[in-house]
Amino acid sequence: MRYFEFKEQIQRELMKHPDGLTWEELKNQLKLPYTRPCQTWIKQLEDEIGLSRVRGTQRALIWKIEPSEDNN
Repeated sequence: MRYFEFKEQIQRELMKHPDGLTWEELKNQLKLPYTRPCQTWIKQLEDEIGLSRVRGTQRALIWKIEPSEDNN
């Protein structure tokens, strides 16, 4: 899987779930082939689509897309 494909899948899924999803939920729902996300790709997603990761009620981070006009 290339970064561009990863980005599109993550962005599309998070747009459907404005409250966010954990990495485990994203990985399972999208059938991603990764145990853990690549930190370089996470940084790119933060810069390109406004990805934020916030601490949930448990230990897991919740992945969300912050609304922005540049999230295209």
